[in-house]
Amino acid sequence: MLTSLLRHADRALLRDVAALAAGIFVAAISFGAIASAQGVPWWQSSAMSILVFAGASQFATVGIMTTGGGLVAGVAAGLILNLRHVPYGMAVGEVYWTSLRSKLVGSHLLIDQTTAFALAAGDDRRRAKTAFWTVGITLFLVWNTGTVVGALAGQFIADPATLGLDAALPAILLALVVPALRDKSTLAAGVVGSAIALGTSFFLPAGVPVLLALLGLVVMWRRPTERGEATA
Repeated sequence: MLTSLLRHADRALLRDVAALAAGIFVAAISFGAIASAQGVPWWQSSAMSILVFAGASQFATVGIMTTGGGLVAGVAAGLILNLRHVPYGMAVGEVYWTSLRSKLVGSHLLIDQTTAFALAAGDDRRRAKTAFWTVGITLFLVWNTGTVVGALAGQFIADPATLGLDAALPAILLALVVPALRDKSTLAAGVVGSAIALGTSFFLPAGVPVLLALLGLVVMWRRPTERGEATA
C-alpha cells in the first residue's frame, strides 16, 4: 500500500514527510530509551507503540507510572491527551471512512501529523487521502522502529537526563500547546491549571496533580448569556 501511495505523492509531500519522519524517529528513540532506563522491558514499550501509537500519551503514561503515579493516573493522563483525536476524526474522517479495514487502520493512524497533512490538502480529496495514508504509515513504521532502537540502547544508559532525553516529553507537549495559547481564555486556563498542578505536587502522589490541572478549564466556562453577548 505504501508503494502505491508513494507513486501518487508529489515531491513536496515526500520531502515534508521525510523531514517529519526524521524528527519522529528521534522522539521514538527518546521514548524507548527513557522507558527502558525506568525499568520498562523493551517488549512492553514496543507493544505500547504498536497498540497506542500516540507519542505524547505514551510519554505521559510511562512518566507518571514510573514515578509512582500508578496505573490509573497514567492511563487517565493518556486518555485525556488523546481526547483531541475526537475532533480530528470529525475533521478528516471522510478520508479513510470508506471500508471496515480502512476505518480500523485509519482510526489507529489518526494523530496530529496525519490530521494536519490531510487538512493542508484543502478540498483536494485525492491529495488529502494520499497525504493521510503516506504520513500515517511512514510514521507508524518510523515510530515503532525508533522505539525498539531506543529501548535496546536504553539498557546501557544509566540516566537519560545526561543526554537530555528527559526533555523529550516537555518539548512534545509544549509544541502541542503553544499554538492554542494565542487565545486568551486558553492561556488563562493553562496558567491556572499549571498553578494547581505545581501547588498540589508538594503533597499529592505523582500523576494526580496533572489530572487536577484540568480544573483550570473552569476559567473557559461562560454562561449562555455571556456567549450570546460575545457573538452579538
